[in-house]
Amino acid sequence: MMANNRQLIFDWPHRPALGRDDFLVAACNKNAVDWIDLWPDWPNPVLLLCGPPGSGKSHLAAVWQARTGAVSIDPAALPDLAAIDEADHPHRLLENASEVTDDTAFFHLYNQTAEQGGTLLLTAERPAARWKINLPDLASRLRAAPAVEIGLPDDTLIEALLVKMFMDRQLIVDPEVITYIIARIERSFSTARSLVTKLDEAALSLHRTITVPLARDVIQENNFGAESGK
Repeated sequence: MMANNRQLIFDWPHRPALGRDDFLVAACNKNAVDWIDLWPDWPNPVLLLCGPPGSGKSHLAAVWQARTGAVSIDPAALPDLAAIDEADHPHRLLENASEVTDDTAFFHLYNQTAEQGGTLLLTAERPAARWKINLPDLASRLRAAPAVEIGLPDDTLIEALLVKMFMDRQLIVDPEVITYIIARIERSFSTARSLVTKLDEAALSLHRTITVPLARDVIQENNFGAESGK
């Protein structure tokens, strides 16, 4: 187990690489990447990008936003923003779209975007068919819009993702550590992201490099183990 004599951690910011060339393309997300690259030739003014937490939805959304100049809309602020004429910003990004509670405002945003010849990129964990939508017209439009889903990663993608996330934090980790981690953690983007954060924090507080023993301690202490029990 890790020692308790840890020192205070300063939360220095780090910036993940969010460019198009930084996104790791694999079988589980290639369809989503193709749809983002297809813009502006979408068959519908709205595209829904869905997938589990940490799957890369926000990364792809940031790539699309940089390309289109889209304005980002907070789901909680949608009732106010929907009444504002945003003709100068015909393209919009609405992340966590399933959290919108005002169906009328959402419907207005959809129609306004279409009328202005704009596009609307939505992100959510689940397809629109699984959202709670009380306005039938909104439900029918969202369910008719193309929806592309990012699937769960395989070992190759998890390995590449771990390397990228360590590099985003300017951390150099030996390949044997990556191999050890892959064999023992749950196959999910969110788990990989959380583990990298915990390892970075532990290495800083203990003044240690990220090694196999440190990885073992962090995985055990934070219950990051795979269901297989490896």
